[in-house]
Amino acid sequence: MGGPGSGRAPGSGPRSGSGPRSGSGPRTIRAAGCVLWRRTRSGAGAGEGAPAGSAGIEIALVHRPKWDDWSHPKGKLKPGEAALPAAVREVREETGMSCTPGAVLPTMRYETGGRTKEVRYWAAEATGGAFTPGDEVDRLLWLAPREARRQLTQEQDRLLVDALLAALHLD
Repeated sequence: MGGPGSGRAPGSGPRSGSGPRSGSGPRTIRAAGCVLWRRTRSGAGAGEGAPAGSAGIEIALVHRPKWDDWSHPKGKLKPGEAALPAAVREVREETGMSCTPGAVLPTMRYETGGRTKEVRYWAAEATGGAFTPGDEVDRLLWLAPREARRQLTQEQDRLLVDALLAALHLD
């Protein structure tokens, strides 16, 4: 964790919190994103050894070539933009998907470039759309929760998979 391409300084670990702006200061980078999920056809998708309740959903992961990592769709808020609309916008921009936001998930905080980055997350069900590769995101994967945990680069993103399953009462 940390180091080149991780988006985090070496030795800095993730922190989570639930306050909407707790700890935010003028040097805090504000961002928002979603753990995007969809129901699978015929209840497939959990994969062998996955928790029984997670059957029937897949989670979208995006590959960012700049960092060569796999993560959930997220991005910085534009000036004056609220977090939830920013999260939905980022899903659309990075995955091509429209979505219906649901439960609030943990807010992640970590250090990057000497500043604190605070990313607010929501669970969001995909409702349609199609992915088109671009410079910022070049690949999109739909994976069962267990496989999504394995594919994600950062530990804090794996924690969000668990939070999603709990929010959907699939844990």
